[in-house]
Amino acid sequence: MAMSGTYVAEVPLKGSAEKHYKRWKSENHLFPDAVGHHIQGVNLHHGDWDSHGSVRSWNYTCDGKQELFKEKRELDDANMAVTLRGAGGHVMDQLKLYDVIFQFIPKSREGCVCKVTIIWEKKNEDSPEPINYMKFVKSLAADMDGHVLKSCA
Repeated sequence: MAMSGTYVAEVPLKGSAEKHYKRWKSENHLFPDAVGHHIQGVNLHHGDWDSHGSVRSWNYTCDGKQELFKEKRELDDANMAVTLRGAGGHVMDQLKLYDVIFQFIPKSREGCVCKVTIIWEKKNEDSPEPINYMKFVKSLAADMDGHVLKSCA
């Protein structure tokens, strides 16, 4: 069993890359209303909603369990990418490194792809690989598509 790895997946979306990037960059406070089955709360601890280096915590449900994730944010406007660097919470109990990158890549005027990348390293051999978290973030990105489309109508 690997001690570290990288998962990459592409999630096709109907909304524009710019609109999706804006939602992930600066509108996380809307997530509980948009995808409450995934995200129950987002709290800002440091910085602004759209600032590089801001810190926030997420209350979410993964595999039917309530969890918390604290992250430090990195923004790459040129590549429309948001990186969430794990800084605490349930996933960090098992992993010493957990970075999730959401990059929005234009494919047409009406659609884009969210390239989801998870970079991880386990704390010890007995920790499971974060496959369940990859399924969660892919589903989260896909479910936000409908909300982004509705808010633009």
